Amino acid sequence: MADHLAAVDPPPALVLCSTALRARDTLEPLRDRLPGTTDVRLEGELYGAPAAALLARLRRVGETVGTALVVGHNPGLEDLARLLAGDGDPALLGRLRAKFPTGALATVSWSGPWADLGSRPAALDAYVVPADLIPVAE
Repeated sequence: MADHLAAVDPPPALVLCSTALRARDTLEPLRDRLPGTTDVRLEGELYGAPAAALLARLRRVGETVGTALVVGHNPGLEDLARLLAGDGDPALLGRLRAKFPTGALATVSWSGPWADLGSRPAALDAYVVPADLIPVAE
C-alpha cells in the first residue's frame, strides 16, 4: 500500500494518524516517501474515533491544506468513507459499501472548504484494498 500511496498525485499535504501502534506501523513505510513539506500529525483523538469525530477533525483542517490522509481505525474510517462518498463510479461505490477491510484506501474529492465537508456528497475517486495490489500469477 505504501508504494501505491507514494504514487498518488497530488500527495497528501497533511497526514492525520492515530497514536495507536498499528496505525503508526501502517504510516511508517509511507513516511520516507512523503514530500518533505507534508505535515504528519499523530493525534490521540483519532484512536477508535467514530465517523462523526473524524469528520469534525477534518472540518478543522486549515483552508491552505489541499489534501489530507487519515490513518485510523474501523469502524470509524469505514463509516466516514461511506458517509462522504456519495458520488462517483457506481462500481467503486458498490465495492466501498460492500466491504472496507483493514488497509483499505478510499480517495474522495471535495470542492468546498474543509469546514463544510460532509454537507453534500464528495466524489469517490478511487478505492483500493490490499488485495488489489497483489500481482496475479499467470
